[in-house]
Amino acid sequence: MSDTIRPDEVIPPRGGTAVQIRTLVRDLSLLLPNIVKLLLRLMKDPRVPRRSKLLVGAMLAYMASPVDLISDFVPVVGMADDVLLVTYAVSHLVDQAGEEVVLEHWDGPQDLLDMVRSVLDSVGQLIPSRIRSWVDRLTG
Repeated sequence: MSDTIRPDEVIPPRGGTAVQIRTLVRDLSLLLPNIVKLLLRLMKDPRVPRRSKLLVGAMLAYMASPVDLISDFVPVVGMADDVLLVTYAVSHLVDQAGEEVVLEHWDGPQDLLDMVRSVLDSVGQLIPSRIRSWVDRLTG
């Protein structure tokens, strides 16, 4: 008898954790150029609010700065604050740009843009509400 595949059957990936990690890294590396192009285009677009662009620039400067809210020497958490704040700034930029402008500048498939937005929104929810409201007041 031959093995049959049922339509509702979940087929686990071949290989172990290392293969799964390599697949994830490969998928992210294919997505990254589209994200970078989108951000660069949004930063150049005059329709995107200047304050949102300044917020992204400030967060990138913060990430490069030796002064941190939580020291980078603290394992995991030290880098997490940098990533969370920059991700929130990017999410804010995309939200402020508006749907039409973002779609105009996005080169990749629509489903990937939806996934990127979902990740940005999820990470944004990890930012304390005080910081989110402070950023909203600053960026008008």
